[in-house]
Amino acid sequence: MQNVLAILVPRADTVGRAEKEVMGAAQRLASQLNGQWAVALIAPRACALSRQVLVCGASKVFVVDHPELVEYSADPYLKALEGVVEVAHPHVCIFAGNSIGLELAPRLAYRMKSAMVIDCTELQGVSGGHVQITKPVYGGKAETILVAHNPPVTICLRPRSFEPLNAVSETTGEVHRLTIEIEPSLRRTKVIDRIVEESSDAKLEEARIIVSGGRGLGGPEGFLLLKELAELLGGAVGASRAACDAGWAPMSWQIGQTGKKVAPDLYIAVGISGASQHLVGITRAKTIVAINTDPKAPIFKVADIGVVEDYRSVIPVLIEELKQESSA
Repeated sequence: MQNVLAILVPRADTVGRAEKEVMGAAQRLASQLNGQWAVALIAPRACALSRQVLVCGASKVFVVDHPELVEYSADPYLKALEGVVEVAHPHVCIFAGNSIGLELAPRLAYRMKSAMVIDCTELQGVSGGHVQITKPVYGGKAETILVAHNPPVTICLRPRSFEPLNAVSETTGEVHRLTIEIEPSLRRTKVIDRIVEESSDAKLEEARIIVSGGRGLGGPEGFLLLKELAELLGGAVGASRAACDAGWAPMSWQIGQTGKKVAPDLYIAVGISGASQHLVGITRAKTIVAINTDPKAPIFKVADIGVVEDYRSVIPVLIEELKQESSA
């Protein structure tokens, strides 16, 4: 029997999709391994959030709520996680594949003397109580299957690769509030100011529809059109690295190998050539629509629908059609 620990580090006052995906993966893997799954909840208001976790069916919720956890810093959070691991004795630890998960997971794995796999797109319990892990390789051109024979193993999930776990009808889990000594000296950085980027867009990692622009837009003004289209579709705006490096779009919009990896239902690539570094970030997109003036652009090799045309004669027509549809 293998015990699975879903590690949640929410930065908001609610448990979001990323955390629910981690719980979904943990619940299904524990079921396949005939084990139990529990949750480590590390957050400034962890006790208040524990109810949202319990209703998802966790057998135990280990809560660490400490003054040193009010602002995120890797070392105090790592200390809290080490305390949970000492109590929970997990065979498998699962993190979300966001910036915090990717920072904490390898550090915890090192302290646990654990194997470590990131960018996981599939998990399965196999015979012998082993864990089979699937992840993309070679820029998403292939997949590799790994089998963890000797626990523990620490895993980071690729965003939107797993079904989120929703509330269940009955809850029988327990909340275990842990008292862990976290020295102030562990905090090596101090938050002086926080600037929140104003945006009504959905988060790229969670968006079902993404309209993304690249160097082919010719300048920052093209993103105004893309933003209008994304708002009408109820989606988010993304960008290639070239567009971000040029200063046409904020770095938080960057998608690709050195940016965010997304998995929307619909990805509209406008003026993006489709270099392998960008394609790494969209391998899990269900439908890709490419708009580009170059018929030989690599993006057309992966696109489900391709439009060889200047975006300035395509996007305004789409916007007008959507406006008429919404007003009808």
